[in-house]
Amino acid sequence: PRAAPRRIPLPGRHPPTPKRDMAPRESKRLKGAQHRGYGKLILFGEHFVVYKVPALVGAVAAYTDCKVEISDAEWSHGLIVEDNRPAIPGYKEDKAVEMLEGTHNVLKHLGFDTTKKGLKITLGGDLCAVSGIGASAANCVSVARALSAAMGKTLTEEEINRAGYEGEKGYHGTPSGIDNTAATYGGVLKFTRTDGDPIFETKALKEPALVVYASTGITASTTKVVEDVKAKKDADPAWFDALMARYNAIYAEAEKALDACDWAAVGKLADDNHAVLQELTVSCKELDDLVAVARQAGALGAKMAGTGRGGLMWAICKDAKSQSAVYAALQKEAKHVWKTAFQ
Repeated sequence: PRAAPRRIPLPGRHPPTPKRDMAPRESKRLKGAQHRGYGKLILFGEHFVVYKVPALVGAVAAYTDCKVEISDAEWSHGLIVEDNRPAIPGYKEDKAVEMLEGTHNVLKHLGFDTTKKGLKITLGGDLCAVSGIGASAANCVSVARALSAAMGKTLTEEEINRAGYEGEKGYHGTPSGIDNTAATYGGVLKFTRTDGDPIFETKALKEPALVVYASTGITASTTKVVEDVKAKKDADPAWFDALMARYNAIYAEAEKALDACDWAAVGKLADDNHAVLQELTVSCKELDDLVAVARQAGALGAKMAGTGRGGLMWAICKDAKSQSAVYAALQKEAKHVWKTAFQ
C-alpha cells in the first residue's frame, strides 16, 4: 500500500511553533531525554534532487541517539557537546565547526538560549558517522527530539523534521531536505524538492531489500561538491541537461522496479545511475573500485551514494547468502562495511 504524498513545511514558511509552558522540574539538578535520528542511503537521485526532480531514499537501521541535560543552577550557562558517535577517522574533526553550527541552529529554532541556561548534549548510537550516510541529519533530528522533550514541548513529526532541516543548514548551507526527512520518518521514501514545501511519499515494500554498504574512508564536503556541480552545470547547461534526462529515465524505471520488488532490475538501474554520476564527476576511483568489487562478488548492482568524491557506495543483493558474500568481499577492501535491509 502507498501512503498519500505529503508536503513537509520548511522553516520560515510558517509561523514558529508556539512556546509551551515548561514541564514541572524534577528535584535533581539535571533532567534528560534520549531520542533517535536514522541514517540513510540515497538509492537514486543524489545531486539531481537539488534541481527538483524526484529521488528515492532508504533509511538504514543504524541511528544516532541524543541525551540532553538542562542545568537547574542559576549560574549555569553555555553549551557542552560530548560526541560519542562511532565515526571514521577524521570525520568528527573535519565536521566539528559544522556540527556546532547545526546544533546552535536547532537550539535557536526550538527557543533554547544557552546564554541564559546551561545545556549538555551527549551523542551516541550505532550509526557510524561517514560521508553519505546522513550523519548530520541524524545528529540534528536526534537533538531536536531530545531537546524538545526535555523542554516539555510536544512536537509533531513534521515539526521535528522542520527543526532537523534548520540544523542541516549549519552543515550544508541550503540542504535539499531529503536527509532530515529520512532521519525523521525512516523507511523508504520518494522525495521531491519544490519551490514551496518538499513533497514526500512513504513506500511500504512487499519484501525487504537486502543491501550492503561500505565507506571509502574519505570525508567529503557536501557544500563544496554541490557548488562544484552547479559551477559545471552553469558552464555547460547542455551537458548537465543531457545527464539529467538520462537520470529521469532511470528514475522512472527504478521506482517501478522498487515497487515491484524486482531486485534484479533495481540492480541494473543502480549500475546505470552510477555511470551517470561518474560522468557528473562526483564519483572517484575509491568508489568505483568498491562498486566493482561488489558486482564481482555477486551483487545485482551497485552505485555510489550521497555527496560522492568519497563517502559511501551500496550494493543490492538477491538473498541473504549473496548479501553475506558481498559483505565478505567488501570487508577485504574497505575498513567499514555494513549490512541493512529496506522495507
